[in-house]
Amino acid sequence: MAEISVPGDVLFEDPRRIDGGYVLGNKTIASVICVKSEDRAVPLKGKYLPIIDDYVVGIVSDQRFSGYTIDLNSPYAGQLSTRESRESFKIGDVVSCLIQEVDEVNEPMLIEPRKLYGGRLMEIESVKVPRVIGRNSSMVSMIEKYANTKLFVGKNGRIYIREGNVALAMEAILKIQREAHTGGLTDRVQAFLESEAQKIKE
Repeated sequence: MAEISVPGDVLFEDPRRIDGGYVLGNKTIASVICVKSEDRAVPLKGKYLPIIDDYVVGIVSDQRFSGYTIDLNSPYAGQLSTRESRESFKIGDVVSCLIQEVDEVNEPMLIEPRKLYGGRLMEIESVKVPRVIGRNSSMVSMIEKYANTKLFVGKNGRIYIREGNVALAMEAILKIQREAHTGGLTDRVQAFLESEAQKIKE
């Protein structure tokens, strides 16, 4: 039975590192409104906060001699040094990066930049990203299979889609975002993809 948890509610009686929650003592407390179902809690809202070792998708928003400022769909912009890049970028380029460190004011330092091109960029709420990825990347793999496409899913809620049926992949992702708080989601998304893929064949 799903239940709504508001900030301050105890989500779990043990400490867990989860989106939408924080550890206080030996318990996990909700930091945003969540839907709790069995052993899982899904945040309903929340801005992306940079976390070390997250892969993110950004847009170059400023260019300087020493490097680039990268918009991360977050209150905090990322900084990329020219020393960390083998290629040059221009304002508006879409890039994937790894967050190497986060300073005391939550500003992330980025490494491993890679320009993404030839595809379509979409944004979802970052708190729904784990549902789009799925357990052991099962959901992403399923979308790629039925839409015959390639996805790069940034932890900051930006998803880059390339090749194949981009529209079908986007529809599936939006369905996941709308229904992230519900059970049986994987089966419903698979049924949707199978149905749409069959229509295309016909």
